[in-house]
Amino acid sequence: MKRLSAALALLALLCAGLLACALAYLQSQGVTPRALAPYLLHRTSGHNELIEAAGRVTAGALLRLDRGGVQRQAMPPLVVGARPEAPPAPGGNERVVASVEAARQAFGSAVPGDIITFLPGSYTVKGTLFASRPGLDTAPIVVRAARPGTVEIRFDAAEGFSVSAPYWRFENLGIRGACRYDDNCQHAFHVVGRAHHFVARNNTLVDFNAHFKINGEKGAFPDFGLIEANTLSNTGVRRTARPVTPVDLVGASDWTVRANIIRDFVKGSGDRISYGAFAKGGAQRTVFERNVVLCEEQLLGERGQRIGLSFGGGGTGKPYCRDRQCITEHEDGIMRANLVAGCADVGIYLNSAARSRIVDNTLLDTAGVQVRFPTSSAALEGNLVDGPIRSDAGGSVRAGDNLATPIWQLYLGRHPQRALFGDVAARDLRWRGQAPARAGSAEAGLDLCGKPWGGAPAYGAFQDFAACIAGRATP
Repeated sequence: MKRLSAALALLALLCAGLLACALAYLQSQGVTPRALAPYLLHRTSGHNELIEAAGRVTAGALLRLDRGGVQRQAMPPLVVGARPEAPPAPGGNERVVASVEAARQAFGSAVPGDIITFLPGSYTVKGTLFASRPGLDTAPIVVRAARPGTVEIRFDAAEGFSVSAPYWRFENLGIRGACRYDDNCQHAFHVVGRAHHFVARNNTLVDFNAHFKINGEKGAFPDFGLIEANTLSNTGVRRTARPVTPVDLVGASDWTVRANIIRDFVKGSGDRISYGAFAKGGAQRTVFERNVVLCEEQLLGERGQRIGLSFGGGGTGKPYCRDRQCITEHEDGIMRANLVAGCADVGIYLNSAARSRIVDNTLLDTAGVQVRFPTSSAALEGNLVDGPIRSDAGGSVRAGDNLATPIWQLYLGRHPQRALFGDVAARDLRWRGQAPARAGSAEAGLDLCGKPWGGAPAYGAFQDFAACIAGRATP
């Protein structure tokens, strides 16, 4: 009996040692459970029934350890994203339109200071509306609805609004892709070439592959753009092999993407890799701040990889880069006070992104932060990451005061950052106890909810998530 007990103890030690070695190896390779699960499914498919069943069981167990319970639970209405309150009405020469033809005429003859106002109703547009006449800094051309929720423009075209001239502004519109095939509804907005100082504010955009596509043309780039307080989503999986990225920015510089909701961007064909928003192609000084990115809110359990925010994306062909070389994909970018959740892959991905600053972000139910390749460098401060912060293939990380979870803990089902909240799967992001306070100060400016940072800021994007819920004032 003593020999048997000793043998069992030795076996237990051996198993523990093998487990420790396996976890150390997976940690060193940067392989999270949510990444290993689909790999095992792929490797075991096509074999005999027993092997396939073992692959399914193992992959399911890994996903449960890493992602926990998955619920089709919507986020409550938030103070970010499109809101029912309209921005102040601009001054200028108002041109009221009540038909698609009237809209085309107004666009074709627009002059600085024109306010093109759609009357309430639904407009089905077959083809593209071209914004090709320039506005001025002091007199932009504005396209709007007087009140949010009263105008829906349905585009049956690859591009809805094609903006190729400067100083155009769009606000309070509902814009929907209405194509029979997802391949045919590419962009709600294509901002291109000389369309600098573009603004989109308080719009609701639904069912496009890349709701905003921004890129250069003939050596000109649409710099200094603003995408603010919009809601971007899809009602179903995008059945396309084309890029699926609600904010797809290539080569343009000095853009700000602020206080938007970006959700449910699942690519159903091709490589099945999609992003919430990226800036790449030699772009510079992009700011992603105070956005809520929900990779999978209603579209759960689909194959493929969803990534939240990225500088660099999947890379750019040299002819499309700003410098025609792509020495770096992005430089001097800032990601600040964003909430990224429910992603099958990393929440933040830096690919050849030099001198990036990643500050005061909250990442929940993602594979963390990845900084990749020698041309990537990032300083991280004040982030709350339910997953690892890691560098791969020579990426440089200067991590200050952050909360993160090493990969080996994920394989044991441990999520200390997720446990700080009421119920992440049910979108209850109230602190379970006291907010985890940082020793230092936060970035100057506002948190996700639009509140000034206090003297003892919490880790992550917000002090009190109740302040982010519309209609719920906090002291």
